[in-house]
Amino acid sequence: MTDPESADSGSVGGIGVYVHVPYCSSRCGYCDFNTYVPGEAGRGNPTGWADAAVAEVELQASVGRDAGLAGSDERRPGGVSTVFIGGGTPTLLPVEDLRRVITAIETEAGLAGGAEITVEANPETVSAELVDGLLAVGVNRMSIGMQSSDPKVLRGLQRQHTPGQAVAAAELARSRGFDRVSLDLIYAAPGEDLESWSESLDAAIDAGVDHVSAYALKVEPKTRLARQVARGEVVTPDDDHAAAAYEMADARLSAAGLSWYEISNWARAGSECRHNLGYWRSGDWWGIGPGAHGHWQGRRHWNEKNPQVWQETLARGQLAEAGREVLTPVQELTEKIMLEIRLREGLALERVRLDPGHSEIEQLLRDGLVGQERLPQRLVLTTRGRLLADLVTLRLLGILET
Repeated sequence: MTDPESADSGSVGGIGVYVHVPYCSSRCGYCDFNTYVPGEAGRGNPTGWADAAVAEVELQASVGRDAGLAGSDERRPGGVSTVFIGGGTPTLLPVEDLRRVITAIETEAGLAGGAEITVEANPETVSAELVDGLLAVGVNRMSIGMQSSDPKVLRGLQRQHTPGQAVAAAELARSRGFDRVSLDLIYAAPGEDLESWSESLDAAIDAGVDHVSAYALKVEPKTRLARQVARGEVVTPDDDHAAAAYEMADARLSAAGLSWYEISNWARAGSECRHNLGYWRSGDWWGIGPGAHGHWQGRRHWNEKNPQVWQETLARGQLAEAGREVLTPVQELTEKIMLEIRLREGLALERVRLDPGHSEIEQLLRDGLVGQERLPQRLVLTTRGRLLADLVTLRLLGILET
C-alpha cells in the first residue's frame, strides 16, 4: 500500500484552486454552506457566474504577480496541481461554464502535468452527456453526494435523489472513463439505524468506487434541520450511535481495500483526494467564487458571500474580497495541529515544536488515543483517538499554552 505521506499532496510543486459554485436546485435542511436556489432575489444570476469566475482568476493572477505572490516560477514551480470545483451543485451549470474557468486557470497559472481536477455532483444531475462533457474538458475526478441508500434517511435530509441514483451515477462515470470516483456519505442522520447504515456502506462499496467520504451529521445553527430538532419534530441519533457507525465504516471500508488516510476519508492506494490533502497539509490555494477562501504563505482572504455582490464587484474590475488576515505564528501552529493530526501519516512533532517526551503526549499514549508506531517523529491517532480527535487536539494545544 502507498503511504499517503509519500503520495503527491497536490501542494508540492504547485498550488490548489478551489472554485465555488453557489447554486443548488433546492436547499437541503441540514446544509449551512454558502448556497442559493437560482432565482432567489438579490442572489445573482447563474448565467453570469462563469464571467465573474474567469474575471476573478485573471485578477487574482494579475494582483498576485504584481505583489510577487502569484504567477511566478518562485511561487508555482509546477503550476496548479489541483482544481476542486465544489458547491453547491456545479453540475447544474453548463459544462461550457466549467471549461471556461478551467481554461482561465490554465492560461493564467498553468496546470501541472497530471493535475487533479475534481467536480462535485448531485446524483440527479448526472447523465452520460454530462460525464462525457466533463471528461472532454479535462475533469478527471468526480465526487458524488450519496449521503445514504435509505429512502427515509434521504427524506429526513431533504435530498432530491432516490436511493439508487448515486450508485448508478458512480457506475456511469466509471463506465464512461472516470478512473477516480468518490461517493460521499453522511451518518448519524435522522431515521438512520445501524442496519440502514450498513446497507449504505454496502451500496457504496458495491459501486466499485476508489474513494469514500463519511461524515457525521452536524446539526448546524439556523438551518431548517436545527429548527426541526428544537421543536422536537426530528430526533437525531446519539453519540454512541455515531461512534458505532464510524467504527463500522472503518472496518467495512478497510476490508474492501479502502484505507483511511484522513479521519473521514478512505481510499484505495493512490486515489486519495490530492486537493484536500493540500488543505490538511497546510498547503496554499486560490479561492474563486462567492464565499471562497484562499491561503498563501500565512496570508488568508475570503470573498463576499452574496453571489450578486461578488458578480457586480468583479464586473467593475475589482476583487470581491470581504476580508483578509495575516496569521500569527501561534495561529499557524494551531492550524497545523488541528489539521495534520487528522491524517493517517500523523502530526510531525518537530513542525509544530512539540516535544515527543512531553508528559501530555505520554498521557495520550497511556489513554490509547495515539499510537507508538511512528513516535518520536510523528503522532498518529488510534481508532479511539479518531473518535475523540477534538479532545486530542485540545490537549495538544494546551501544550503550546504552557
